[in-house]
Amino acid sequence: MREDWLVPDWPAAPHVRAVCTTRRGGQSVGPYSSMNPADHVGDDPAAVRANRQILHQVLQLPAEPRWLQQVHGTAVIDATEAVEAGGVPVADAACCSQPGVVCAVLTADCLPLLLCDRGGRQVAALHAGWRGLAAGVIEQTVDRMQQSGEALLAWLGPAIGPTAYQVGDEVREAFLKHDQQAKTAFRSVPEGGWKADLYRLARQRLVARGVSAIYGGNECSFSDAERFYSYRRDGVTGRMASLIWLQAG
Repeated sequence: MREDWLVPDWPAAPHVRAVCTTRRGGQSVGPYSSMNPADHVGDDPAAVRANRQILHQVLQLPAEPRWLQQVHGTAVIDATEAVEAGGVPVADAACCSQPGVVCAVLTADCLPLLLCDRGGRQVAALHAGWRGLAAGVIEQTVDRMQQSGEALLAWLGPAIGPTAYQVGDEVREAFLKHDQQAKTAFRSVPEGGWKADLYRLARQRLVARGVSAIYGGNECSFSDAERFYSYRRDGVTGRMASLIWLQAG
């Protein structure tokens, strides 16, 4: 394990393995420097392949991660079925209860969210930007896992923080239509618009589904250019990978 990658600090079962990469430790150059595993952002394909191989070797992954074609939606796949079907599934979350299958999401300001049950029988990875959060990707994933909220642990990975994420009225209204409590996650700014707290919005959605064991949520991808990619900050950039899987005994 690279010491500059992030490992969730949560009381998951020992055979639940999870990690979030930073931008360090790879072979990409320029705006993608250096650990970019995303093959859809304009990076040199050879560098992306090399980075994925590094990821595989450093983490001793049991299989190639189940990459998704993320579209800021709410579709949730069973990663086991996706592996059997082949191709790149169009979805923004994946869950799995079979050891050796790696769920993965790619982010660069959107929120990566990992879930597992306390007994270590099931895991999930979500890509949650504001559109996915507002539309219910968290709720869809929790429901797909068919676990009570009390049985789940959640970890919030690096996303754009509340001091950096400025949005318009339409974003705030999308959340208020669902829950007026979302007002607490928005702060008006003098020039117009709002500063939005993705972490608080995600916590509100999790708690509403009964998930109270929530960890992480203290990084800002926009503000920490040394460690994290940020699409809003840089435009052309790489992605961090958040992965979770069940290690076979």
